[in-house]
Amino acid sequence: MFQSAAWPLRSLALLSVDLDAVARRLKLTIETSWDGHGSVRAAFFVLDGTDFVVTHHEGDPPGTHVWTRKGGPADPATRAGSLLAALSVGPEAVSYSTWGAGTDLAHMPDAWWRGRSKPEWSRQDIWEAFKTRPGMYVGGVSFGAVVGFLNGYDTASEGALLDGFQEWLATKLGYGWNLVYWALAEKMIFPDGRPEEPWSPETEKHAATELIRLLDEFFDHLANDPKDRP
Repeated sequence: MFQSAAWPLRSLALLSVDLDAVARRLKLTIETSWDGHGSVRAAFFVLDGTDFVVTHHEGDPPGTHVWTRKGGPADPATRAGSLLAALSVGPEAVSYSTWGAGTDLAHMPDAWWRGRSKPEWSRQDIWEAFKTRPGMYVGGVSFGAVVGFLNGYDTASEGALLDGFQEWLATKLGYGWNLVYWALAEKMIFPDGRPEEPWSPETEKHAATELIRLLDEFFDHLANDPKDRP
């Protein structure tokens, strides 16, 4: 709600003062809506030439988030000073701010990051990171853990990650079109037969490494043969 009405918003400060108290003091009307992160209450006003938005999201710690957009004094501390003076409170009411030396950003609530741009990894970036350090994603590296991660990622990507992998494995083997990809991978990893369970840590690591290698080979195949891309 408040982003669409006052975009682009800039984070300014978190006040320890309750939003309802701010509204009473400044005679503001609080609007209630939903922004995808939960219920949000917000009020809009202009003070000393600066457009302010004060908000509180459902589930956030007590306090009032202060946002500004273009207009008014350029210095953030000056903008905040105008608001504090209007509220008749001192700097001690500022729980943290986005300016000044010593600003503590270690305990910023989730709402503070909403609307900020975040770098997005491509699937290739994620795959490169995963195959290099799978333990960072699955903990103990085992065949089952890697299969679980791949299945979860495939579901989250709506089937884009593993699309065509089962068929590619079956083609390489010459059979197994009715088998799931991890069963086909096992047959390629252990051509002399699947080891008896429980597998040793060395066998688990070998199987997981080979599964990752097979999928990496499949991705190279798609890159080199565009006609086969799903």
